Amino acid sequence: MVGLMAVVTASAQFDPQMGQYVYMPTAYNPAAVGEGDLMKVAGVHRMQYVDITNAPMSTWFSFCSPFVIGKTSHGAGVRFLNDRYGLFTTQSLYAQYAYRQKLGDGYLSVGVDLGFVNVGFKGDSVNLSKMGDDYHDTNDPAIPTGSKSGMTFDMGIGVWYSTPLWWVGASYSHLTQPQVDWSDGTTGVEQKVKLTGTMYVTGGYRFRLKNYREWMLTPSMMVMSDFTSWDINLTLMCDFKDRYRWGLGYRIAGSVNILLGVDIISGLQLGYSCELPTNKLLLESYGSHEIYLAYGFDILKPKRTNKYKSIRYL
Repeated sequence: MVGLMAVVTASAQFDPQMGQYVYMPTAYNPAAVGEGDLMKVAGVHRMQYVDITNAPMSTWFSFCSPFVIGKTSHGAGVRFLNDRYGLFTTQSLYAQYAYRQKLGDGYLSVGVDLGFVNVGFKGDSVNLSKMGDDYHDTNDPAIPTGSKSGMTFDMGIGVWYSTPLWWVGASYSHLTQPQVDWSDGTTGVEQKVKLTGTMYVTGGYRFRLKNYREWMLTPSMMVMSDFTSWDINLTLMCDFKDRYRWGLGYRIAGSVNILLGVDIISGLQLGYSCELPTNKLLLESYGSHEIYLAYGFDILKPKRTNKYKSIRYL
């Protein structure tokens, strides 16, 4: 007797979108850890396509800090992601490290993400009986009948260069192309999910208006791609007195973004964005909403000063 096992492998791009990518670069590029001279705790919560059933919902959290060993500069931190997309869930935890080298007017950093990712699927929420056609088998063994989850090692890399006026970076997530195995040996079907790598390229520039020094404009962009599909974000932020900010963004995939923010007290920053689809999704949802909160502090070299300091320039 020869036993045969069917293999069903799904491949998906699991990295979620972020409208306020400018303020939390460590969420997608490990080389950005250790920017500036402050420790930083930051988090973003995004609710996408509000009022649509099983719409994506994502939460990022990160902690990072610069440090010095001898005459060399480094950065280290951790980041966490909790993402829900339809019947899929993803939780990931990474340790981040970057080596920073002074180059010209800024620093060139090379970084790495090392951690684990857990992917789950709510198979008990699948209901093929409502399809009403001959193309869906209600007893398809390839579809989990209960909740499934699996964990695997993951890795990402990045480079980052920044000066007080501009920055540019590139990174690649899921470098090892990890696979999560949901097989339990009871169905005769090997169920696997492959995490497709995502490339990020980002950059931006800060400049003050010549005759209005209290005003600063920051155009930026981010390109995301798994080399099958592309997503391009263009953003223009306006800052007043290095404390109050607002801006507009445009996602070529089909949305406009309104961004607001304020540095509440020294080191504490709050941001909000509302992203509205430019297609028929606007008639089905209340858009996508995002809250950003961050705090920067210096416990390594405490300074007795009341001078206001923004953490956006880390």
